[in-house]
Amino acid sequence: MTERQEYSNFLKHLFGTRVQKLNVNAGFTCPNRDGTLGIGGCTYCNNASFTPAFGRCSSSVTQQLLDAKHFYRGKYADTKYLAYFQSFTGTYAPVDKLRLLYDEALSVPDVVGLVVSTRPDCIGNEVLDLLEDINNDHRVIVEIGVESSHDRTLKLINRCHSWQCAQDAIKQLAQRGLVVGAHLILGLPGEDENDMMTTVDEIGKLPLATVKFHQLQVIKGTRLAHEWSRGDVEVVDWTPQEYADLCRRIIGRIPKHIIIERMVSTAPPQLLLHPKWGLKPAQFKEIFESDFE
Repeated sequence: MTERQEYSNFLKHLFGTRVQKLNVNAGFTCPNRDGTLGIGGCTYCNNASFTPAFGRCSSSVTQQLLDAKHFYRGKYADTKYLAYFQSFTGTYAPVDKLRLLYDEALSVPDVVGLVVSTRPDCIGNEVLDLLEDINNDHRVIVEIGVESSHDRTLKLINRCHSWQCAQDAIKQLAQRGLVVGAHLILGLPGEDENDMMTTVDEIGKLPLATVKFHQLQVIKGTRLAHEWSRGDVEVVDWTPQEYADLCRRIIGRIPKHIIIERMVSTAPPQLLLHPKWGLKPAQFKEIFESDFE
């Protein structure tokens, strides 16, 4: 890991200065929630588990960003910001509405770019045109939720898209000159280490700039939580050390040009059912790096 470029340095090089992501909740939903493709959303998803207090949908995009800037004020000198459309599917709206939201975010002082989190089936030609146009003046990073390369898993977790769809979206975005990242979940139901490594190897073949992983977490209020509590679904029970060992094996298979944003995620303790490691990211990093010393 020490031989790889850090994600923070990657962003600093990309934007020419230190940048901080600011979460924005623009009131989107997802096609596997509203009945377009399915209902209920991904079985593991509860957006409250990764939405900060200042990301209230009741506030405007501008106000959310101003509140977030105030939260981070004084943490770093000369910091600029990226508006991070993370909640639900960040391109799931008519393009005219998307342009208004993105332009509003970019009009906030010191916001120098966008990070848009979305699904591979919500990247049509009009969205591609819009993102490419904005990218001509302000750098846009698009994070694609891939989760797994196995269609059987995608069906089980109610993603309502295929692995082929994810590959196509990543390639189309890269062809438009956009910085593309992928999000993957380790420990999805029914997957063993060989399955996870297959996904890692397939991801390495795609035109990605970044990738981020996290361990599957069972969050209150999700379908996965109900399935797990009834014993209908088994969830892997890694210790932090076991998960760190897995991460080391994974990193060895990822091409060096792909920046690893993160390998672990946290959730509010009041929402997290499993695994209850009680570790902050910095503490996990110490465990992960211990064998490199």
